[in-house]
Amino acid sequence: MRRFILILAALCTAVLPATAHAERVRDLGQFQGVRSNQLTGYGIVVGLPGTGDDNLEYVTQAMKGVSGRMGLQLPAGVQPSLKNAAAVIVTADLPAFAKPGQRIDVTVSTMGKAKSLRGGALILTPLYGADGQIYAMAQGNLAVGGLGVSAADGSKLTVNVPTVGRIADGGSVERAVDTGFDSGEVLRYNLFNADFLTASRVRDAINRMLPGTASIEDGVTLALRLPAGSDRRASLMAAIEMLEIAPAETPAKVIVNSRTGTVVINSAVRLSPAAISHGTLTVRIDENPMIVQPAPFSRGQTAQEESSDISVSESGGQVALFQPGASLSEIVDALNLLGVGASDLVAILEALKQAGALKAEMVIL
Repeated sequence: MRRFILILAALCTAVLPATAHAERVRDLGQFQGVRSNQLTGYGIVVGLPGTGDDNLEYVTQAMKGVSGRMGLQLPAGVQPSLKNAAAVIVTADLPAFAKPGQRIDVTVSTMGKAKSLRGGALILTPLYGADGQIYAMAQGNLAVGGLGVSAADGSKLTVNVPTVGRIADGGSVERAVDTGFDSGEVLRYNLFNADFLTASRVRDAINRMLPGTASIEDGVTLALRLPAGSDRRASLMAAIEMLEIAPAETPAKVIVNSRTGTVVINSAVRLSPAAISHGTLTVRIDENPMIVQPAPFSRGQTAQEESSDISVSESGGQVALFQPGASLSEIVDALNLLGVGASDLVAILEALKQAGALKAEMVIL
């Protein structure tokens, strides 16, 4: 009998989840300073088949600078027609802990009147960080997913976006960014969404594994006192990121996109007792004019006699009753019973909010 009970308990443990709706700490936030950095640069794409910026002044000046670095000085007053070149903005993300010599992807976008970057090559371009320092250099052939074609009569055909291209591994890191994760006395962990309950649960989970390590600074930030040294600290950070907790339920929200008619209701939305009656009133007016001819030899005139038919129809009219604390599924079932469309649903939700029955924040996009 004892063996049977142990087997049954093992089966129950295998079937039931260990933690309901548990999420890893790494999915709820990130450590401060351990993030990517944005890089931007101004460059020139050459080798275009006549789809460049032509003779725009800033392209001409840039090409003069490039040719000057190569030892070729253009005569004064010469303005070359650069249909095979385009001025571009180059952007990239520098990952955390990226070291000199590593490769990163770059995106190249036109900033002038170039029609397409297909077939072009980016000339060596420095990429700057927010502090004005050079952190990477970019160069290479562009991969463009779009296509643009124009005919002599002015007709055009464009597929996707031909003015934006990408260079895989087109950037070379030249300078590393110091994150400071291994030297600071306190390492901070920031939640993606501010929530005191979630922060408390993360703190408790960390302190159960490492007593006295974590404390809450505010609804987003936790201060972690970890031993210095990159090896020891990295091991503890990895263990902390893999902890599983049950985050707090998100605040009740109703998201309404008035342009597309999209309505999203999260599971935290509740309703106070309320009754909804929804129907559609349709008024139809049909005009049937008739032409009236005068009697023969009466010297009368042809006239138009108006004839109108007015009809009124009303559809719907069902009443949906919400019990106290109605859940999301009950709300959806009731609204489906009424047969409302997207625009009518928005009107009903706004009316419930005004009546004080909708316990949620409405966000209009």
